[in-house]
Amino acid sequence: MDAAHVAMLREILQSTGWLERADDFGRALRRTRSPGGLLLVGTPDEEPWHLAAHLADESRYSGLPQLDPTLVRWNPPLDAPAHLRTGTDRLNEVHRGETLFVVNPDEEAPVPLLERVDDARRSGATVLALDRGDRELGQLAHDAISLDEATAPLHLDGLQHLVSAAAGDARQAPQRGWKERISRFLDVVSGPRFED
Repeated sequence: MDAAHVAMLREILQSTGWLERADDFGRALRRTRSPGGLLLVGTPDEEPWHLAAHLADESRYSGLPQLDPTLVRWNPPLDAPAHLRTGTDRLNEVHRGETLFVVNPDEEAPVPLLERVDDARRSGATVLALDRGDRELGQLAHDAISLDEATAPLHLDGLQHLVSAAAGDARQAPQRGWKERISRFLDVVSGPRFED
């Protein structure tokens, strides 16, 4: 879905409340503190590739590197490119300031996913969920946007487009303060910094 289609979808949904909800959820995604700290995971049967691509695009277009997701996969092939080899073991290392964004296209999340989400939350990660009304996942999430396709004016794919566009919306992004601008300038001038 390109920008024109997202704009048309936003126009159609103008009076439904979905835009405001997507904008709120987009703000929650932007609160991820650092690049690499947005962990995107699906179910063992369905990985959120499409959403990962849209969030990466929004990260580039908006200049918000924290929106570039790390796609966490259940069974990544060993010969996959490095950025596609992140397995669920990464969730054992999650910490405060990181965001675990869970996409569940099913009505109920599988138990192994719920266990990992619970562990991540206990480790201090912010848990966000996009689902079809999964009660257990909703109870674990700090914020969830749920869709009942029988009554909603859009489908799960459309909601993912709406959320990713809202996350990268420059009008919603907070203004950068002088400290952040100086830090960003120093990063560009000096190249990457490494912690001891």
